[in-house]
This record gives sequence, C-alpha cells and structure tokens, in this order.
Amino acid sequence: MSTRSGVFREVVHDVDLCVVGGGIPGICAALAAARHGAKVVLMHERPVLGGNSSSECRVPISGASRSGHNPHLRETGILEELNLENCRRNPHKDYSLWDLVLYEKVQYQPNLTLLLNCTCLDAEMEGDRIASVTGWQLTTETYHTVKARIFADCSGDGVLAPLAGHPFRMGREARAEYGESIAPEEADECTMGMTCFLQARKYDTPQPFEPPAWAYRYESVEELPFDPYGRSEIEHRSFRLGYWWVELGGDRHSIHDAEECREELLRIAFGVWDHLKNQRDYGADNWTLEWVQFLPAKRESRRYVGAHVLTQGDLESEGRFEDVVAYGGWTMDDHHPAGFYAVKLGQPATIYHPTPSPYGIPYRSLYSDAVKNLMFAGRCHSATHAALSSTRVMGTCATMGQAIGTAAAMAAARAALPGDMLDQVGEVQQMLLQDDCYLPWVSQEVAALTREAELSSSRGDPEPVRDGVTRQVGDDVHAWLWRPGDWVAYHFGAESRVDEVALVLDSAMEKEIALSLYNETDCDAVPEVMPKRLRLEVLSGAGRETLHAVEGNYQRSLRLPVGRSVRGVRITLEELWGAEESRLYGFVLR
Repeated sequence: MSTRSGVFREVVHDVDLCVVGGGIPGICAALAAARHGAKVVLMHERPVLGGNSSSECRVPISGASRSGHNPHLRETGILEELNLENCRRNPHKDYSLWDLVLYEKVQYQPNLTLLLNCTCLDAEMEGDRIASVTGWQLTTETYHTVKARIFADCSGDGVLAPLAGHPFRMGREARAEYGESIAPEEADECTMGMTCFLQARKYDTPQPFEPPAWAYRYESVEELPFDPYGRSEIEHRSFRLGYWWVELGGDRHSIHDAEECREELLRIAFGVWDHLKNQRDYGADNWTLEWVQFLPAKRESRRYVGAHVLTQGDLESEGRFEDVVAYGGWTMDDHHPAGFYAVKLGQPATIYHPTPSPYGIPYRSLYSDAVKNLMFAGRCHSATHAALSSTRVMGTCATMGQAIGTAAAMAAARAALPGDMLDQVGEVQQMLLQDDCYLPWVSQEVAALTREAELSSSRGDPEPVRDGVTRQVGDDVHAWLWRPGDWVAYHFGAESRVDEVALVLDSAMEKEIALSLYNETDCDAVPEVMPKRLRLEVLSGAGRETLHAVEGNYQRSLRLPVGRSVRGVRITLEELWGAEESRLYGFVLR
C-alpha cells in the first residue's frame, strides 16, 4: 500500500483476470472465471451490481426467447442460476432484492474480489498488452491498481478501448461497408439512445400529481411516440414501469452528453406522467409515482473492433460459426437516433428487423487482435451498429460474459492469451455446455462411462438424458418425463470410478422468469415443475446406500459429488414444487 500525493491510498492487486464493469455480462464473466480457478477482480463504478437490470435502471433482461415467443431458448448457465435464485427469494419483484441476489453471488464467491464504487480511469501498457488498470474508489478515497494476465472489458461504454489505444467504432456504418441493408447509405455518428423509466404504484384512493415547474407539458397524445405494435395510443404498457420511448441521446454523444440527456429525459418523463394523470382520462387516477430513473439506461456507445466484426448478414445467416460460444435471437431492434423526438419527424421510435432465433456469436467477436490480453463482452463487443441492435440485450450479453470468463480461466491456467484459445475453442465449448450453457448446433460430449453403461428407469425410455442436448430443440424435447417416486439408474459391468453426477432439471424453459415490471413474467416463485427433493443412491459390494438426500432444490443445474468407485448410481424424484410431472434433461456421470 502506498499514497498518491501523500493523501490518497493506493492498493495493488495481482490476479489472473480483471473484469471492468459489473453489469450482467461482467458478473457472468467474473463468476465463471473464479469458479474455474482463476483469481479475479471485478471493478464496477456503481454501488450496486447488475447494470441496466439493477434497481438504478430496472430494464428487463431480454434475449433469444423474445418474451415467450420462442419457447425453450432462454439463456441458461449463470444467468439462469441468478434468475432462479431471484424467483425463490423475491416473490414481490423488488429490485432491491435483485441487487442483493447479485451482490451476494459475487461478494461471497471464492477467488473473486469485488470493487464497488470504483471507476476505471487509467491503463498501463507494456507493448501490445495491458499491464494494469487503475480505478478510483470514491467511497474509500483509494486508487485500486489491478495487475492481471488478462483483462475483460464489460463496461458497456468500452472504457478500456481509449485507455489502451484499441480501435473502436461509435455510430452507424455505411450500408456498403458490410453489405447491411438496414444501415444508412452514409456512415454517421448516430447511436441508439438512452431511456428513463417511471415506476408507479396503485392505491385505493385518487392520487393527485403536480408536475415540477420545469417539466414539459404534452396536451395531445400526438406529441408522444406512437406504439410500434399498433395498439391503442399510450396504453400499451402498464403504469407499473414505462416507457422505453422516453429516450434521447442517439443524435448526440452518448457518453460525453449523458448528463445533458439525463436532464432532458427527466423533463420529458415528468411531462409524460403529467399527461397520463392530468391531460386525459387513462384510468391513472389512483396511481402515483413511486420511482423515477435518474441513471438513464444506455443502449449503445463504443464498440470494439475485434478479431471478427459481427454483422447483420452474420445474424441473418444464423451465425453458424465453428467457434460459436454464445447466442442471441432478439430482433434487430434499431432505435431511431432522435428517440422521443422521432415522432416530430414522422418516424417510428424503433424498427424491428427480423433475425433467426437462435443465431450464434463467435469467440472471435469477444477478444482483441490488437491488444493481446484483452477480451470484451456485452454491448461493447465487436459488432456493427446493425448487429448490435440485436446482440445488446442483456440475456445475450450474459452468454458472452460467461464465455469469456470461461475462456479466460482456461487461458490463464495454461499461461496462454485469449487469441491462443481459438485453437482450443472446442474445449471452451464443452466447458460451457458442462456449465449448463446452450450453444446452438453443438452437443455436449458425454463420457464413455455414461454412454456405455446400462440405463434403466421406473418407466418409459430414459435415453434422452444422455444425448448431450439439455433442452427442447424444435419438437424434440430431449428429456425423460418423470413423476415423484420415479427413478433412473446406471449400472456398470464392474466397479467404476465416478467423480460426480450432473443433473439438468426442469425450470419451465417455455416461460419467462427474469425480473420485469414491464411485462408479466413467472418470476414470483420457484417453477412448479422444478424437482424439490431428490435422492442419489450408489450401488457397491455393500449394497445400495443413499449418498445425497437433496432437500429444497430450486436450481436447474445440480452437481452431486461421488468421488469413489461404484457399480451403479440411481436418482429418485421425491417431490416437485407443485406440478404432477417434470422433465429430466440431463443425467450424466463424470
């Protein structure tokens, strides 16, 4: 520890991986790397984790499932773990409890040091590598310098790009540059804007609203952006959380002009609420403002130019890359740069261009060729503006984050660089699949012990539990149906070493469980189809014995250690969280 100018503290950390940015992709990257043995620092400039999903912004986590329109494409892995934890602990959909879920997972994860309220402001270079980054922690008046083998920028604004001298883009590419039909004819500096939400609560009696003197006044609904879904006027969203089209900043600098945009957005937001309450009868009499977003939720700023730039064409052709490590499926949801004021131009606030769901995202879009030990995930990853209009949503960003955290841990353990792992991307893919991620068109490699063992069950054909696909794909459920009392077992010809049993359980993949006040979701309880009680038995020369009696389970991915030689293993379902039957997607031995 030293001091700067004899006043402020300086603390130095020496780790394998430094993740800058504690939004959803940064959380997934840091947790994945730490769980795979890397020593990690996560530096985040806000007091709470979660970025746009946190209580400061309250944006719903969207992804390939498109709010239930594409069943079974929900992002699993670490994001599923976080969402299921929230389902169990947060039945009233309180965003402060979501903050708590995220904080607890990160703060108490071994191998992981969390630095909140710490803004990254400097990077020290050694040739074509980052040697260290330094952040200023306001609450402790401390400079934190982090030396690391690998750095991951999950900051959203891509703060390490200018600090490390890395090439980046801001704005829209010209249509001809990548052959993108939805791009403008000429390149410009326009981005998608940032939004300020309003949250309201309903009471039993009328609640008057007097707007601030500085709020804008909207007497006519024609002054407000129209609904792109074609529903009636402004009533298409609940008063509980609205409205995404209170958006600005796309025709300004989305970083340097952020404070100016925030002031303008607040004037608009309070003016919209005044319109709802006082200008027309929208049935809002008993509703009152409970919360206003003072930290705008940003959609786009810097984008890295990485080893591969993901384009509109890549998405439309399903992204069938050999190095696929993440996936998306949201439409290319391209918000007008004028945002709220697009209505004055006679333009929609956003245009939804279709994409396949799912499409793959390659590893090469998540690391740098220019700065050899730099990776990136989230909305600053390597993509064009057109592609980013889809990949920017948080469910998709979570898959990127877990991918780079996993790859970074593997690289650090081998004294390798991120780019070196391209040749071992198959190992990265298999590790992600083992950790319950989904990769389109890639199946989990099942060990010989699982493949060759005799498989039996109390009823039906259990073969899908070892087919290497742990979710429904199209019409193929890739699962075995069981009810309380049912069992499935492996038997070996001779005693064989089993280190662990890995189960992939039913978490109602066809439903939406991410926290949202914007759309109705099923996040207020553990899914009824989830197994609550299970029993793992092993068969040895001494007979059958219960090794694990699992009580109160609420997670989809479950690993049960065995660590010995046995002649067989059997899983019995004893209780669900309310349903009559459930799916078992995976039951493999390692």
